[in-house]
Amino acid sequence: MSQSSVSFNTTRSATPRSSEERERILAAPGFGLHFTDHMVEVRWDKDTGWHDAVVRPYGPLQLDPAAAVLHYGQEIFEGIKAYRHADGSIWTFRPEANGRRLQRSAQRLALPELPVDIFVESLKQMIAVDASWVPSADESSLYFRPFMIGDEAFLGVRGAHKAGYYVIASPAGPYFAKGVAPVSIWLSTDYARAGKGGTGAAKCGGNYAASLLPQQKAQAQGCSQVLFLDPVEGKYLEELGGMNVFLVYKDGTLVTPSLSGSILEGITRESILQLARDRGMKVEERKVTLDEWKDGVTSGEIVEAFACGTAAVVTPIGQLKGEGFSVGDINAPAGEVTMSLRKELTDIQYGRLPDRHGWLVRLDA
Repeated sequence: MSQSSVSFNTTRSATPRSSEERERILAAPGFGLHFTDHMVEVRWDKDTGWHDAVVRPYGPLQLDPAAAVLHYGQEIFEGIKAYRHADGSIWTFRPEANGRRLQRSAQRLALPELPVDIFVESLKQMIAVDASWVPSADESSLYFRPFMIGDEAFLGVRGAHKAGYYVIASPAGPYFAKGVAPVSIWLSTDYARAGKGGTGAAKCGGNYAASLLPQQKAQAQGCSQVLFLDPVEGKYLEELGGMNVFLVYKDGTLVTPSLSGSILEGITRESILQLARDRGMKVEERKVTLDEWKDGVTSGEIVEAFACGTAAVVTPIGQLKGEGFSVGDINAPAGEVTMSLRKELTDIQYGRLPDRHGWLVRLDA
C-alpha cells in the first residue's frame, strides 16, 4: 500500500507547552527526558492494511491487557534525528535507510511492513506541528522514536492481526556535554546479545532488554558500555549494547565486524564506511577476534577504536577492560581518524559540508 492511499489527519493539542516552557526545556533537554506536544499514529489490520493515519496530541496509549506486545514482545523501533541548519531549515539524515531497516525488523518479528514513504511522511507530519521543538544549539537535535507494536487482544501464539505504528519525538542536547571524550568499555563473557538465527539484526526491544544486565555490570566496573562477542564461538567481536564498533590500524586501515545476522546494521556504521572509502582508506568488514584487538593495541598495530550509533554519532574508545585484563589508556586523547570522521559526518548532517551522497531529506519543505 503506497503513501498516496494513506492521508494524515491532524488534531492539534489544546494544551501545548508555552513558548517559555519549551525554551527552558530546549536550553537543557538531556536525552529522552522531554517529549513534544504531538505524536503520530497509523493503524494496521490484516484485512484493511494501513489506515487511519493521524497526528494527535501526545498522550498515553490504551492497550487491552491481552495485547500481543505485552505477552510475546511483538515490538520494533527506530531512532533518527532532525537537524536545524544555520538558515533555520529542518533536515533529517537517510530516512529511507531507517524505513527499510524498520521493514526488515518487522519481517523478523512477524509485524506488517510499513511502506518507506509512509515512514518518511510521518516524520514530515511531526515537523509540520512541532517544528518549534527542533533546537538550534550546537550538536543538538530532535530525536524521533518511530515504533510499532502488535496490539491485537489475543493470547494465541502467532503474529498479531492488528498493529499500530507511532512516532514520538524528544529534543536532545549534545551527547557529550563537556566535549567528546574517550570511554571505557567492559567485555561481557557471561552473556550474549543475540543468538544465531535470533533477532540480533532486528531493532527490537528484546535485544536491548537482554543487554541491560550486562550493561549494569559494565557500569559497576566503571565502564560506559558493554562489548558482546559472537554467540557461537565466543571469540569474535559483535557490537556494544547499542552501538557498532570500529578499529583503526596504524597503516590507516579501518576494520569493523562483518554483519553476521546477530549484528544490527547501523545507519551510522554504513555512513562511516562510505566516508572512509571516499577518502581512499582501506576498509575491511570481516570477523575480528578479541585477541586481535588486545594484541593489536599492545603491539601498536591498532592505534584507535571507536563506537558509533545515532545518539552519540561517534564515541572514541580509550580502554577495553574485562576479567583479568585491560588494554588501552582512558586518559589518551581521542584518535585523529575517529574525530575526523565524526566531524565530517556531523558537518554533513548539520549542513556545514556538501551532501554529496544525497543523504539529507528536508522535513519542513
